Amino acid sequence: MFQPRVPVNETPTGEIIPVITTLGATFPQHHISAPCACAQHTPAPQTTAARPAVQLTPGALATVVVGGTVAVLVVGAVLVSMLLAVAITAGALAIVALVIRSLVNSEPKRTR
Repeated sequence: MFQPRVPVNETPTGEIIPVITTLGATFPQHHISAPCACAQHTPAPQTTAARPAVQLTPGALATVVVGGTVAVLVVGAVLVSMLLAVAITAGALAIVALVIRSLVNSEPKRTR
């Protein structure tokens, strides 16, 4: 029931459909043919360009640094304001507790 179902082409046409990646680029599919019998056949050297996955220009690097600094400052300001709100609330509750205790303790003295 939960197994994937792979569609099967009942009548293959022999057409090669290129693979489409998520970026929209298509890559041709290379077929490996049988090796030839001639003695002078040498395969072409394959070169691969080694490049880093992410290339940052100086402007992009500065943007990343400034963006990170702004993010740290904003998060810090939010956390400090939350701590300040908790401190103010605790102080207000302490004052209210002192006032209520004072009223409760002075109540028996007034009734006499």
